[in-house]
This record gives sequence, C-alpha cells and structure tokens, in this order.
Amino acid sequence: MKHLFLTSSVHAVARDIARGVNLSKGKRLVFIDTAAEPETGDKTWLKNDRQALVDAGFEVKDYTITGKEKAQLAKDLAPFDFIYLSGGHTPYLLLQSQQSGFVSVIQEFILKKGKIYIDTSAGSIIAGPKLPLYLLEDNEDFKPEDSRGFGFVNFTILPHWGSENFRDKYLNNRMDIVYTLDQVPLLLLTDNQYVHVRDDRIEVVDTTNRKISSGSVVV
Repeated sequence: MKHLFLTSSVHAVARDIARGVNLSKGKRLVFIDTAAEPETGDKTWLKNDRQALVDAGFEVKDYTITGKEKAQLAKDLAPFDFIYLSGGHTPYLLLQSQQSGFVSVIQEFILKKGKIYIDTSAGSIIAGPKLPLYLLEDNEDFKPEDSRGFGFVNFTILPHWGSENFRDKYLNNRMDIVYTLDQVPLLLLTDNQYVHVRDDRIEVVDTTNRKISSGSVVV
C-alpha cells in the first residue's frame, strides 16, 4: 500500500494530480512547510504551491514538524487524507524529520495506513533512499544525523531540471559530484513533470503534452 506524487514544482501540476485521486472520498491535505523555514525572501514560490493545491480542490491546512514530538505528530496528522511536504532546504527538512520522529510517523502513514504523499522538490528528494552528496556538501548550517531519506522509492529525484535558475548548479557542480559508481538511480524531473507511484509501479507524467512513461520500482 503506497501512493505517492513526487513533483518538482507542485503549482505546475496540482490540477493534474487532483484528477488522479478521488477527492470525494477525502480532500484534507496537511501542508508541511518545514523545509521552507530556513529560506529567505518573500517565498512567492511557496505561496504559489499552496494556492495551486487549494485551486485544485484540496482542503489545505498549514503545519510544521519543527519542535514536535513523535506522539504529537501522529495525533496531529491522523485526520488528513494527504500529506504534503514543501520545497526548500532539504538537509534541514531531514534533520527536523529525524529529531522529531517524523521519519517513522510518515512511513507508518504512507506504507501502512493508506495516506497519500504529495511533495515538491525537497519533499521529493527526501522520499528516496538518501540525500545526494552535493546537498550535504553544500550544507553548512544543518547537519542531519545521517543521509538516509524516507525510502519510499529506490531512486533520488533531481528537481527543477531544465530550469534556468538551476542550470549553473547542475552543470557546474552537482552532476560532477553524483557521477560515481555507488550513486543510487537518479531521476531528472522538470517543473512540468511528476512521478506517480502506486505500490511497485511508477509513471512519469509530463503535463505539457500528457506523455506517460511507466515502469516498476523496487524498494
């Protein structure tokens, strides 16, 4: 039992995702914006992601796992049908997930209780087996206990592929770092694409022309 929507930028694909679920059975979505907490600026991208989910038909409530304990997280998140993790600072999100006990809580909810996982960028990266090395090397302020992610899939998402804002980061640094024999599988995802995971099957959906590529995922 596993149902995930891994996105690069949810504001570009939220309506498409909403068409793939039955909102009449439940549309309560908790918007966990923990990863955005260290980010500076007006965070327009975060507001756009949230509004896109509202416009797509979800009932959205804001939440953070920072400063929470495992029992409180389990209680607070139990009423929701969808658990959404925003983009932002991936190592910070992993650190807070480890310190609060969120890792085991989210694994229980997604793998055993049938809640649906939706995310953007940092939330997509952390859904994999481990953080890519470049994120840990770039990180000076927040040190996770280890690099292991939630382990929902056996690959790591590289979000915002093709975006001009990330071109220099990927081509001048990140791809060199991940070019190793022991690297886990990588999936490059543009802002108009998302990965739909249902149990051991995956579909990579491109919303610009509605192309779908299917396969299987082993975890």
